[in-house]
Amino acid sequence: MTKKFTRTALSTAILLASASPLTALQAQEASADDVEVIEVTGILSSLTKSASMKREGTGVVDAISAEDIGKFPDSNLAESLQRITGVSIDRANNEGNQVTVRGFGPSFNLVTLNGRQMPNSSALLSDGISRSFNFADIGADSVSAVEVFKTGKADIYSGGIGATIDIHTAKPFQYDGFKAIVSAKAVADTSVDTGRAVTPEFSGMISNNFFDDTFGVLLSLSLAERDSHTDRVGTSGQWSTGYPGQVDIDKSAINTANNPDLNTWGVPTVDLDSSNTSRERQNGQLVLQWAPTDSLIASVDYTMSRLDIESKMNRTSFWFDNIETGTADENGTIINPTRQNDELNFWAWEYAYKTENDSLGINLEWLATDTLSFTLDAHDSTSHANPGALPAERIANLKNPFGDAAPVHIAADFSGDMPSVSYDDSALAGGAFDKSNIEGDLYQERGYEIENNIQQILLAGTWENENDSILRTVHFGASNTVYKVDTKNIYGANFGLGNGALDISELDLTFSPGDIGYEQRSHYSAAQFLDLVEEQNLLTEKGISTNGIEEDTTALYVSVDLETEISDMPFKASLGLRYEDTSVTSYSVENPVEGFNWITPLEMSKVRSENEISSTLSGDYSNTLPSINLSLDITDDLVARFSYSTTIARSDIDAMFPATSLDEHYSGGPFRASQGNPSLLPYESDNLDLSLEWYYAEGSYVSAGYFTKDVENYIGTGQENRAINGPDGALTDPSINPRGVCPSGSVLVPNPDCISQAGDPIITWEVTTPINQGDTSVDGFELNIQHMFGESGFGSIANYTIVNTDNEYDPYSLDSQLAVTGLSDSANLVAFYENYGFSARIAYNWRDDFLLKSTISPVFTEEYSQIDMSISYDINENLSIFADGINITDEATRRHGRFSNQLIDFEQYGARYTVGVRAKF
Repeated sequence: MTKKFTRTALSTAILLASASPLTALQAQEASADDVEVIEVTGILSSLTKSASMKREGTGVVDAISAEDIGKFPDSNLAESLQRITGVSIDRANNEGNQVTVRGFGPSFNLVTLNGRQMPNSSALLSDGISRSFNFADIGADSVSAVEVFKTGKADIYSGGIGATIDIHTAKPFQYDGFKAIVSAKAVADTSVDTGRAVTPEFSGMISNNFFDDTFGVLLSLSLAERDSHTDRVGTSGQWSTGYPGQVDIDKSAINTANNPDLNTWGVPTVDLDSSNTSRERQNGQLVLQWAPTDSLIASVDYTMSRLDIESKMNRTSFWFDNIETGTADENGTIINPTRQNDELNFWAWEYAYKTENDSLGINLEWLATDTLSFTLDAHDSTSHANPGALPAERIANLKNPFGDAAPVHIAADFSGDMPSVSYDDSALAGGAFDKSNIEGDLYQERGYEIENNIQQILLAGTWENENDSILRTVHFGASNTVYKVDTKNIYGANFGLGNGALDISELDLTFSPGDIGYEQRSHYSAAQFLDLVEEQNLLTEKGISTNGIEEDTTALYVSVDLETEISDMPFKASLGLRYEDTSVTSYSVENPVEGFNWITPLEMSKVRSENEISSTLSGDYSNTLPSINLSLDITDDLVARFSYSTTIARSDIDAMFPATSLDEHYSGGPFRASQGNPSLLPYESDNLDLSLEWYYAEGSYVSAGYFTKDVENYIGTGQENRAINGPDGALTDPSINPRGVCPSGSVLVPNPDCISQAGDPIITWEVTTPINQGDTSVDGFELNIQHMFGESGFGSIANYTIVNTDNEYDPYSLDSQLAVTGLSDSANLVAFYENYGFSARIAYNWRDDFLLKSTISPVFTEEYSQIDMSISYDINENLSIFADGINITDEATRRHGRFSNQLIDFEQYGARYTVGVRAKF
């Protein structure tokens, strides 16, 4: 297909002045007026553009380019990014949602949309309150390219130690006249148990320019629905030396060379889960561009996304309040815990929450003279999770009657990779799964409402030297970023629904065949359970604690681009300096805990004061961030690079809230709490990169690189054992010296004897606080080859990343440790064919095991690999059909604690297939 286009002097000059290799490439393509251009699309075109962007980039840059207008290589951006050397992804519900670059996890990477920092929010307590961008929030249909800047630059916003990832979306002036695309897909998820086996996805984009190409409008919309199912075997409550309590443990098999203190680890539960999830995502973008003169372009853009998730989960489980007998293996893991006179538990979860993302931005590009241009860019962007502060999680539990009168003896086996359970319910007439032997136990409602707002303004300028000298360009600018997060933590519970307190005769409770030793698994609705609780006036008032933070960062930067020759070899240098000053203010508002209500043998619910208290803390810091990026064209095809930079990454938001959170408070312990630290300094990394790139044919290249990152102010976890004060003094434990008939009563009708009193023993809490713990270093190698087999249409990509650190987690140590999370080797192997309108691709992705969470109860994610494939056929110039397969070999995800048999999660999702049609005009 051929086309003709013209570009104004402004667009060409500004694109050439830009530091982005993507825009520089666009400028080169558009530098001649009225030139006939052959429009090449597809896999080969995308990879060739990506190679050109890498070669033209300043520093170490990798990129992915759209195969055609509205056609990104994968429907999920994170899935595409994992094909890049050094990039790995985390998955949720079998979809890529966050990225790790060079071993640095999601919190260490900054994601921008068209150069602007984007907010993030989640309603789930398990997600925490982080800065990590969720790629599942945005559809790939309107994305034209993604650039991964692995080295620091003065004109890039701070926040990315691993990398800064810039997502580019389409604008009307990028196209010549009228363009339109529409796509429809049918998604078949093989995991679906209940729900729709096939769900729809629709997307479309329309763009046109008017009034002699001086005014442009682009509108893109997409809708994606998906139903899925997840099966899980796992544990809950953390593998710990303290809880559950340990009575009679055989430690004779422990290898004292590794574990001289004979520490032993147990876990409270063994879970068999089944969950069904429904997700709807809407994306939209409207862009208006106006060029009133040859020297001015004004743009206004609005970007939105809506994410609506509903999930229902049932769990069959039991809970070791303590481990009465058991044997420890050579590491100290209790592999066969048992307990007499207990119960089975039948849980139900319902997740329901929405996330609304909105961004409004303006951009002015002004060519003041032939050599001087300015850009003014401003945006106001908000991510709002769970508007209305409704609980995002609703949890219900049923159980067998507890105690000697109706005993169920429970046991587990952790000697292999997959745990199994056994239980003796012979003392219960009809057994533990007989409905007559099941009663209510508890409910919980919890979740966040989070509003994350970013207001950012940038004034940047570029001066180009017309003289024939080593100095070619000067870039300079100033920016201000106000990053604000306001949160509401919603919580309500009643742990006193047993012993007939709740009538469950109307509850629709059913069973199906079980697994791992459970004879059956339970099924019922948490929503129906909560309805019965409310109808019987057993619903307690929900409490809300409020936390927030505001960061105000002012930045100044300057950089110069130099070009010369060294022994007839072209040499380029970009030297930059960025200065930032940041002030931080955080606050907390809550009804403080003044004691505990001992309701059941295990549970002690919080008793809160009627009076709110608030606390505010503040801090500030500044950073000077230099960057040096050098490149030498040794030959026409061989490029050597050297880069040095200092970059920073800020801590997660919830690490800086001043309030103390009482996280665990069981009868007899453990008592665990956490407190934020607003005075945390950002991570600061000195980075060094060396690379060699050989571009031996069009679209083909080999690259090898070495990198090192020396990180200061690494944030770890400090722990101290101390009392915590309520409004009337230190919090006390009413379960140590029982009074009257305790435990008894309920949240709504407490027994005064079972409530904390001043004379009760003072609780000693394990209080964890994030601290700037020390320094660490990471280094590694990146190897990549992209090869096109002549004009055959065949091609391949192979890459491998090796990362190392001296600060690895010691599984035998109980001390607080400085260990890098997310660090793992990774590899990709891609083969493709494209010719005669037909294209096919198969991709293999592998990631080695890595530390997911570094706490006193660590979480490791095990080695994972996945195979994806796609095919498409162009029926004609305007119409094509396609099919994709994700995780076609049905791989599972496994996570464990300190040792491999300390299972935390084994999750199986199934394969997912897509078929669709795409039209362009």
